Amino acid sequence: MTERLRAICLDLDGVVYSGGAAIPGAAEAIAELRDAGVSLRFVTNTSSQPRHVLVDRLAGYGVAVEEGELFTPALAASERLRELLGDGAPLALFVPPATRGEFAEFEPLPPAAESGAAAVVIGDLGEDWDFASLNRAFRLLMVDAAVPLLALGATRYWAASDGLRLDTGAIAALLERAIGRRAEVCGKPSKRFFRAAAQSLDCRPEQVLMVGDDILGDVRGAQSAGLTAALVKTGKYRPRDLAGEARPDALLDSLAELPGWWARRR
Repeated sequence: MTERLRAICLDLDGVVYSGGAAIPGAAEAIAELRDAGVSLRFVTNTSSQPRHVLVDRLAGYGVAVEEGELFTPALAASERLRELLGDGAPLALFVPPATRGEFAEFEPLPPAAESGAAAVVIGDLGEDWDFASLNRAFRLLMVDAAVPLLALGATRYWAASDGLRLDTGAIAALLERAIGRRAEVCGKPSKRFFRAAAQSLDCRPEQVLMVGDDILGDVRGAQSAGLTAALVKTGKYRPRDLAGEARPDALLDSLAELPGWWARRR
């Protein structure tokens, strides 16, 4: 776990910031890691905001990031859709308007259509999920069992400023139950996602450390893909997370502890 580590993937919400504020010491830790020459990827399951918005948000927290350093489910989904939609058939998007630009290369299905989709993509619509939108996604998927369901993450919930909120994984599970087949996850915790993030760093999975606040989506997901994983006690972390089978390779009070941990492991 020690000498082989060359790069770090950092989750955003709950690790770098939480509840609309930066995690104390996070910006300084990231700067220290950069000064030490560590290659970074900011790996997030956020599907409600495009990358340029995340760049601006991070800048507001004192963290300078380029778009190319952000690895998102929309990027992974676009790559997968290019494999699936060779004929350019229309795509049914259930993602926030701001995220639609990440899929601009694909033909959109008309908003009211209940058939004709080549694929259905779901993300974090938040309070915009209602019965009508859920039922439309269900109908599109039931028309033809060959229509794939792509989920921009399988995270069950996240920690918002007003408390825990359901995330894309919960909606994906509802649709999976209804249609009787599984969604293809294009974000955490899929092995494909973590391995693609490692590849973007020009690293093998075993050379990368993943740091997150989700014992399942971040830690177990990364470990299943061959990465080392550290859990921070911020964001959605709860002490009961350590009572299950998943075990982090490192447990940190916050991201502020990471530079010291990293230096000791070199």
